[in-house]
Amino acid sequence: MDTPFHLAIGVNDINKARQFYGDLLGSKEGRSSDLWVDFNFFGHQLTCHLIKDSSSSFTRSNLVDNKKIPIPHFGVIVSTQEFEELENKLKKHNTVFFIEPQTRFKNQKGEQKTMFFKDPFGHFIEIKSFTKEKEY
Repeated sequence: MDTPFHLAIGVNDINKARQFYGDLLGSKEGRSSDLWVDFNFFGHQLTCHLIKDSSSSFTRSNLVDNKKIPIPHFGVIVSTQEFEELENKLKKHNTVFFIEPQTRFKNQKGEQKTMFFKDPFGHFIEIKSFTKEKEY
């Protein structure tokens, strides 16, 4: 089985994102708010975050489950066992977490373990594991 990717991108209009990714490309919509929407993009998770100010090239963030999520970021969705192994390995190597490993959306659709950290070049990476497979 292939491992699905997770990609978060900035958009300036959530409804246009729904029209393009949902209506035109046929991506099923998952969780959403006024500031972001998740899609099952051909078996992968694509999150469109609303960014109204496009004047700055600096990293922005949106509030998701009461955490400031960096935009842009990329990542991968892994099994619970792979998540825990990677979490332990990163902690053993004194990785500085932007968002510590934790469970988000507890007892809700899309419950997941997640953690954010940067690569050596400053790119934000999210590793996540869903409680129920492909519930994004």
